[in-house]
Amino acid sequence: MQQKVCKITDLKKLLARAKSQGKKVVFTNGCFDLLHRGHLHLLREAKKLGDLLVVGLNSDSSVKAIKGPNRPILPESDRAELIAALEMVDYVVLFSDPDPHRLIQELRPDVLVKGGDWAKEAVVGADIVESTGGTVAVVPYLGGYSTTEIIERMQKN
Repeated sequence: MQQKVCKITDLKKLLARAKSQGKKVVFTNGCFDLLHRGHLHLLREAKKLGDLLVVGLNSDSSVKAIKGPNRPILPESDRAELIAALEMVDYVVLFSDPDPHRLIQELRPDVLVKGGDWAKEAVVGADIVESTGGTVAVVPYLGGYSTTEIIERMQKN
């Protein structure tokens, strides 16, 4: 079985080889803290847009900076393993920046995907992908599925 959780240097080589074979690389990113149906919807739809789906996963320090001191709920090693176990995901790469701009610059995906809670104009890295002839896709939001909402419901109960 292929190693799905990769370091950036190894992933760049794998993607260069895949692109030379004419494969289309799709990229999405997120914290994926408490994996839920909304995440699955996003990843399934993203996979339909190309041959390889790469998921950029925010590191623990990055999640904490974005979501606050009580997050993430699950450590990055657990989140990476959960995402890598999904059949539609080909590769997972961790990043520590607050956003994936530098990672997208390094990987140069053909398609950049975000969930419907993002406006296309606000998608980080869209400029990079479009400048190389790639596309940006926004997958419609699957209402009722939010990690923050799940945590809030758990705290109330």
